[in-house]
Amino acid sequence: MAAVTSPETSPQPRVYFQTPAGTTEEPETPVRKQGRVTVKYDRKELRKRLNLEEWIIDQLTDLYDCEEEAIPELEIDVDELLDMPSDVERAARVKDLLVDCFKPTEDFISELLDKIRGMQKLATPQKK
Repeated sequence: MAAVTSPETSPQPRVYFQTPAGTTEEPETPVRKQGRVTVKYDRKELRKRLNLEEWIIDQLTDLYDCEEEAIPELEIDVDELLDMPSDVERAARVKDLLVDCFKPTEDFISELLDKIRGMQKLATPQKK
């Protein structure tokens, strides 16, 4: 049932909706559905990738001695690194990306390579 306030009580009319007497509406509890991303990809792999990306950001803020927003624009593409045939090539690629970093990067690179070892690429699965 709707009630409209009169112009004397309020400068603008407002509409209020009231629940009819005798009905008790319970709020609907949403059914939790698995997200589209986690249906396509393994949830565990997504969690690993997210943890790795957060670790990379933390390390880069330490290496560049600045806040996250001030890190130079660079992209460490984990899938690109996983496509490379050897750790030597991966290390060279990351070193090239960090060319303007004045702190030693060897520890970061070796830890990164350890962390991505055994990870899977997040390629889009084929539809059946």
